[in-house]
Amino acid sequence: MFLAGCTGSGLSGESGSSGGDSAAKYGASPLAAPDGTKPGLAPIASEDETTARELISRLSTKGRGPKTGYDRDEFGYAWMDTADGVPLARNGCDTRNDLLKLHGQNVRFRDGSDCVVVSMDLYDPYTGKDIDWKKAKAAEVQIDHVVPLSYAWQMGAARWSKEKRQRLANDVLNLLPVSGSTNSAKSDSGPASWLPPNKAIRCSYAVRFAQVAEKYELPVTASDKEMMLKQCGD
Repeated sequence: MFLAGCTGSGLSGESGSSGGDSAAKYGASPLAAPDGTKPGLAPIASEDETTARELISRLSTKGRGPKTGYDRDEFGYAWMDTADGVPLARNGCDTRNDLLKLHGQNVRFRDGSDCVVVSMDLYDPYTGKDIDWKKAKAAEVQIDHVVPLSYAWQMGAARWSKEKRQRLANDVLNLLPVSGSTNSAKSDSGPASWLPPNKAIRCSYAVRFAQVAEKYELPVTASDKEMMLKQCGD
């Protein structure tokens, strides 16, 4: 027996829709959700592209450093609830389930729990498709670090305190539940090497990447910055 969960506040539409116009129906623009606490990732409106470009233009650039010493554990154990200083920390629910609850619709929980999500409907902004997800096939949805942790490591996080690295790894601003195969294809790429297949969302993705980089004072590579600007009307 399952407990009925929340229905989500930022999602609508019928299962099976994909791409293009449907993306506009799901969730908030990153410019309207600068802390990442609103569900979804909607396209940037054309009238907001100037604001998007201004944000991206503020980012500093540098070359990508070596990956020497990188390990996922340098950013804390996966989906810890104790990364102080980020939204939803210490609420009794791990980061992964927090993200599923935040972005999913028709969420259902494990019997006796208000944390462990066992099924939901998810609109994946990266592909523009709906996913009917069940925990029995957990890998079909993965939580993407918009700014990959190894990328951050190479751009300066290797010199951060462990507490700051834990914040980056568990900050909802830097996290989106998406198609597992799409997340795997992205790996640790920056925007110059990988962009979401759904072209309608690419400026929004660039903005979210820039929001994370600005918040954590991370530079990006010159090629990544150039590619991000191109997604927003360059």
